[in-house]
Amino acid sequence: MALMSKPSAIIFIWCIIALIGSSTAIVPKPVPYSVPFNRTVFPSDFLFGAGSAAYQSEGAARAYGKGLSIWDTYTKNHPGKIADASTGDVADDFYHRYKEDIHLMKKIGLDSFRFSIAWSRVLPRGKVSRGVNTMGVQFYNDLINELLSKGIVPFVTLFHWDTPQVLEDEYGGLRGPEFVNDFKDYADFCFKTFGDRVKHWVTFNEPISVSMNGYTIGTFAPGRCSKYIGTCETGNSGTEPYVVAHRFLIAHATAAQLYRQKYQGYQKGKIGITLASHWIEPKFNTEADQKAALRILDFMFGWFIHPLTYGDYPPTMRPIVGHRLPNFTQSESSLVKGSMDFLGLNYYTTQYAEVVENVNKVNLSYTGDWHAILSTSRNGVAVGTPVLLIYETTLFLSKKLSKMR
Repeated sequence: MALMSKPSAIIFIWCIIALIGSSTAIVPKPVPYSVPFNRTVFPSDFLFGAGSAAYQSEGAARAYGKGLSIWDTYTKNHPGKIADASTGDVADDFYHRYKEDIHLMKKIGLDSFRFSIAWSRVLPRGKVSRGVNTMGVQFYNDLINELLSKGIVPFVTLFHWDTPQVLEDEYGGLRGPEFVNDFKDYADFCFKTFGDRVKHWVTFNEPISVSMNGYTIGTFAPGRCSKYIGTCETGNSGTEPYVVAHRFLIAHATAAQLYRQKYQGYQKGKIGITLASHWIEPKFNTEADQKAALRILDFMFGWFIHPLTYGDYPPTMRPIVGHRLPNFTQSESSLVKGSMDFLGLNYYTTQYAEVVENVNKVNLSYTGDWHAILSTSRNGVAVGTPVLLIYETTLFLSKKLSKMR
């Protein structure tokens, strides 16, 4: 994780490199650089750090008073959708070994650490009114205190894809309008409980990952999609992704407003959101592919950053999605616009976009609405130099972030 502090909005990048096991070893070729890539390249107030997620790291998934999340049930009920049929029951056992891990963080020189709070660990039944798990609260208090004692700045994510299962059962989780107030209730509890020490809050991590993978293609919890898209029991790939994304934006803005009005004045912290996007290049030097590349960027990054900046979705989306794309009321638009003190950006890869001329107008889906297909090579040549299966980030950094300064 990297963060550059500025008086105004803060833009930072969490670079996540996934080490994917394979029977064939991948040996990246050295890439020559004309300048060194180390701390001396960055400003003195630039924070180097790492990030994690509760379900991916904590373990103790069914212990110490924790309630179930949708990932607990998803991995148990659909082991075939997990590469090695594993679960997060133990994971990295961070719950029991966080002190060892923080010692290692300090040893390698990290300035900051981003972790997520498991909603169902502190509120097993999803709502404060239904009871607080004091053991879960104590764990996060101890974790925060341990980080601070080692001089490591905590960045706390409130939601990293793990909706309490009880709320999923009750009203469909993110599909239900009730989610907004329940998230506000949960966020309020966290701000009040941990905000004296936590000064950097992230409401949601990568809402696009949930909207697309959880509700378009059904490979993430809760595993919903249309039958013509994947092997899901139920779902609608043409409508639910847009409903869920809209819910994310309203819930984020509602929590941000709460923090700013109730806590920011005396806690002196900041609140933001972490988005994710690929950088998209036209596959061929044609006007159609150039438009396709920009269109996909609007559907990936613009889908969230445009409302957060301007109060509405990108103009390119409405003519394609039509009534399936929710509308913001005037008050919602004002609420969402400018509802972040900083922006987190997870960047993974660059891809090529090639226009699809014959669009399927019957079997609708969010990815089908791109009217384009993605690939990572052109004429047999990769879009960038492969390094641990992730392509060079320089295309994105130079072309996208420079425009946001």
